[in-house]
Amino acid sequence: MTVTWEESGWEQVAAGVGRCRLPGWDCTAGLVVGADGVLLVDAGSGLGEGARLRTEAQALTGRRVTHLALTHPHFDHILGAAAFAGAEVFGAVGMDTALAGRGREKLRADAVRHGLDARVAEEAVDALLPPRHAVRGERTLDLGPGGGRQVLLANVGPGHTAHDLAVLVPGDPEVVFCGDLVEESGEPQAGPDAVPSRWPAALDRLLDLGGEDARYVPGHGAVVDAAFVRAQRDALAARFGVSD
Repeated sequence: MTVTWEESGWEQVAAGVGRCRLPGWDCTAGLVVGADGVLLVDAGSGLGEGARLRTEAQALTGRRVTHLALTHPHFDHILGAAAFAGAEVFGAVGMDTALAGRGREKLRADAVRHGLDARVAEEAVDALLPPRHAVRGERTLDLGPGGGRQVLLANVGPGHTAHDLAVLVPGDPEVVFCGDLVEESGEPQAGPDAVPSRWPAALDRLLDLGGEDARYVPGHGAVVDAAFVRAQRDALAARFGVSD
């Protein structure tokens, strides 16, 4: 038995497209429903949170998640990924390298430093596998049937990280899942893995993808419009001294 968006606590952004704001770090997870496939955008901050997203997605759609897109390799967006066994996992090219070797220890340490329970972080990092599908440029997913629900994965970075993936869902309105390239509930965070000189250009790419009438779903915070993204782009350019 399926539930409605309202009953589930998820926000419907467009027909067959929704998102929820996860507790703790106010991180967004997105859901795109097709006739043949179900795409989840980001997986939460641990295996327990990933399992809850899996259960909620199945209650909403009546089917399992078949595809998982990871917008960037930060703990609050990816550490639930191992809860989606059998899903086809996508990330920007180079994410597999970022999650290998010392990168895994950095990921665990970053999660604990930001307040994730050390045991939860350890379990999730141990179970984490790199994305099977690396997106270089753009890739179209057909959630069917016959092209009836297509989703575009676009490697728009670097910016917030060196491996930023956006998800465009065509429709009326179009929806763009931005990851942490856009944040609404606080200032965009530029950690040691950010590429500030390229961040404004990544936001220009988002605006090119979605256009003026799209709904833009940030990695943290409320859904925004093109004017908000453009203003944040200009603020980042000024903050980091990036000229047009």
